[in-house]
Amino acid sequence: MSENEDISNLSFEEALTKLENIVRELESGRTKLDDAVSAYEKAVALKKLCQEKLAAATLKVEKIEINKDGTMSTTPLENVEA
Repeated sequence: MSENEDISNLSFEEALTKLENIVRELESGRTKLDDAVSAYEKAVALKKLCQEKLAAATLKVEKIEINKDGTMSTTPLENVEA
């Protein structure tokens, strides 16, 4: 990821891939300290973006129910009983 890259337009999958690549590079131990700090900061931003995208997706997930009269309705995920 370049220094000035805007991550806000990345898809969840793109952000996750970039995050995984940074983690692998940091775990390799071949990164200089300054580069590691910069990579860590980018990783934190990517993690936040992934969390936000997951939270937004969770809000959109609904349970589809078929009513007794045969019509369909939806119930938000947080109201669905396990």
